[in-house]
Amino acid sequence: MATHSSRTQDGRPPRPATDFRADALPPDAPNRAPPARPGAGPRAEVGVTGTGAERALRDQVLGSEYRRVEAMIPPQEASARRREIEDKLKQEEETLSFIRDSLEKSDQLTKNMVSILSSFESRLMKLENSIIPVHKQTENLQRLQENVEKTLSCLDHVISYYHVATDTEKIIREGPTGRLEEYLGSMAKIQKAVEYFQDNSPDSPELNKVKLLFERGKESLESEFRSLMSRHSKVVSPVLILDLISGEDELEVQDEVPLEHLPEGVLQDVIRISRWLVEYGRNQDFMNVYYQIRSSQLDRSIKGLREHFRKSSSSSGVPYSPAIPNKRKDTPTKKPVKRPGTIRKAQNLLKQYSQHGLDGKKGGSNLIPLEGNPLCSSPVPSSPPCSEGFSPAPRGSPPGLWVNAACVCAADVSLGHEHDFRVKHPSEAPNDKHGPLAGRDDMLDVETDAYIHCVSAFVKLAQSEYQLLADVIPEHHQKKTFDSLIQDALDGLMLEGENIVSAARKAIIRHDFSAVLTVFPVLRHLKQTKPEFDQVLQGTAASTKNKLPTLITSMETVGAKALEDFADNIKNDPDKEYNMPKDGTVHELTSNAILFLQQLLDFQETAGAMLASQETSSSATSYSSEFSKRLLSTYICKVLGNLQLNLLSKSKVYEDPALSAIFLHNNYNYILKALEKSELIQLVAVTQKTAERSYREHIEQQIQTYQRSWIKVTDYILEKNLPVFQPGVKLRDKERQMIKERFKVSSAPPCPPPLSPAAVWTGPQHLGRFCFHPGGQGFNDGLEELCKIQKAWAIPDTEQRDKIRQAQKNIVKETYGAFLHRYGSVPFTKNPEKYIKYRVEQVGDMIDRLFDTSA
Repeated sequence: MATHSSRTQDGRPPRPATDFRADALPPDAPNRAPPARPGAGPRAEVGVTGTGAERALRDQVLGSEYRRVEAMIPPQEASARRREIEDKLKQEEETLSFIRDSLEKSDQLTKNMVSILSSFESRLMKLENSIIPVHKQTENLQRLQENVEKTLSCLDHVISYYHVATDTEKIIREGPTGRLEEYLGSMAKIQKAVEYFQDNSPDSPELNKVKLLFERGKESLESEFRSLMSRHSKVVSPVLILDLISGEDELEVQDEVPLEHLPEGVLQDVIRISRWLVEYGRNQDFMNVYYQIRSSQLDRSIKGLREHFRKSSSSSGVPYSPAIPNKRKDTPTKKPVKRPGTIRKAQNLLKQYSQHGLDGKKGGSNLIPLEGNPLCSSPVPSSPPCSEGFSPAPRGSPPGLWVNAACVCAADVSLGHEHDFRVKHPSEAPNDKHGPLAGRDDMLDVETDAYIHCVSAFVKLAQSEYQLLADVIPEHHQKKTFDSLIQDALDGLMLEGENIVSAARKAIIRHDFSAVLTVFPVLRHLKQTKPEFDQVLQGTAASTKNKLPTLITSMETVGAKALEDFADNIKNDPDKEYNMPKDGTVHELTSNAILFLQQLLDFQETAGAMLASQETSSSATSYSSEFSKRLLSTYICKVLGNLQLNLLSKSKVYEDPALSAIFLHNNYNYILKALEKSELIQLVAVTQKTAERSYREHIEQQIQTYQRSWIKVTDYILEKNLPVFQPGVKLRDKERQMIKERFKVSSAPPCPPPLSPAAVWTGPQHLGRFCFHPGGQGFNDGLEELCKIQKAWAIPDTEQRDKIRQAQKNIVKETYGAFLHRYGSVPFTKNPEKYIKYRVEQVGDMIDRLFDTSA
């Protein structure tokens, strides 16, 4: 026997001798079972296949093999191995016995189940053969029953159509009021009955009966629709409209003011009726009813707002104007359309000026103090009117302006100085703020403000109406119905706008340029509201959309016409002798022109658009804000130039060139101050950079011209006009008489005759034609007379007045002081106080009282 350490030919170690390998069987018996152990009995044959001879052969082979293997194992190991194999074999035999018992039981159970199933199958076949005929009969009976039931249902349904008229006649006769759902249900039944008879029995008398009942029901629904709209459509209150308008101008975020045109329940009924009429009634008459009723309410709402303004104005005594914050409990605090605070005042001034120019009446310059001027910061002391045509500020009061009727408190508007008197034209004096003129202007303001608010109200109400209409009217009819709905209110607004344009045209013909001040705020508001207008009118007819642009174009045209005519009227004003202030103060034409131009500051874009609308150049077709600003600047410069030419012409009316110089000085200074105190100077500077310097040069030139009027006084005492006296030498009679004449009597040659009013004024060099040495006067008389004359003249500007006084005082005091110093101690008379009437300080005091009648 080979050792265990030896290896096989293929290099693998040999298997242990105790391992049992299946490949140890002979090659001719691959399927043979292991040999049965001798004495193992018949159980050892379990699992062996083949016949008995084959099994015996296998047992023989396996036994021999087994013995051969045993011979290879050592005796000790073989004995243990044998016992182990026997134990395992015993266990396997027990398992095999259990498996055989189980197989036998399983076979028995299988046989029993097959027997049961065979019996059950036979019984089922018998049951099926007996049930199927019964099932078929039952199914046929059920089908017959369903057919009978359907037939009866159809019969009941058909019969119900014949009873519809009887069942619904009472409901239709009583109408839908209070029970719309039930009424619409009855109408649905009638509609179905009509359709049935039309399809199945068109010649049946029942068809005519239900048709007649259906038409009657439809008419009742239309009547109910009209009744609901008429009874529950309410006019929107003016206060609610103003709240709605004010919502868009408030800075803080606030909830949108709701507009309830119809109660919610009524609105739902109206919507249900309209939908039924559209779907079943096939009638559009209710749409006409809807727009007629809502159109009337819209028109009445806007008219009510206008009437609200009128009543509020008449009850409060002061019309509600957007220019003046005026809180009332029935009017919301809205940020209104901005208008200049002096528009009403400017209207009065321009109207007065225009009327005086047309009537040819001489306008006085008497001043009437107005106590309690609301523009003054302190109470105004009373003072009698001045017959000289001017009124100075009382001594000790704040520095003020002297103005005549031409100014009409223009100084507080343009110059920004404190003042003590507000004056009125004598023709205006009897009228207070409730007088005919003021009342008419107040009413004009009310109408203008009402129109502006009505335009805004129309936009808001039209938007609200469209929202309501969208719920009631079918979509494909909404635009057309809305177009018809807003026509009356829109036509009313356009008619009022055309009336404003027409009134402005008539006023322009009368040279009443205050009318253009009404057009400005209206036009500006229309242009600001136009985007909202276009959005609201989107989808309406072209004729409806074009109404507002047409009105805006008309207003721009008439506004441009008014502006051009005003500029021409300033230039060609024929009123030279009438309304000329006797004291040389600011002329009415100047104050009116400045006031008018100041109104343009609040309407720069509007005024520029007016002027640009008349331009024919290509640049004007798409003008920008800069272009319109340049046009407005050019226009203002044109007005100022025309005003200056007119003032030069008017100044020739004065026979005294000094008074003419004072007149021009006051007007030039007034214009310059007005330009500086407002934004006019910046607007003028757009096209005229040197305007301010030019006015200052004109003012200085007029001051120099005025100062020449004192030459006739100072010439008496100029040293160059006197002989040289030797000190200590006794004066001769002729020399003493010469000194006396210098104090009292002049030896100058007689003056040339004054120029006629028709003479042409060529400037300061023309002063040589006037008399500087009135015959028969010396220094004393000349001083007294000149102070008396110039005391009645007026220089409203305190700063300019003090400047002119001081300059003249310095010149006269210096000349007079030198004269007294040289000749005051000369013994030219026994009564020196007779000739030396004034000390130098007294002369200065006299000059300080110039331009002051109260001194």
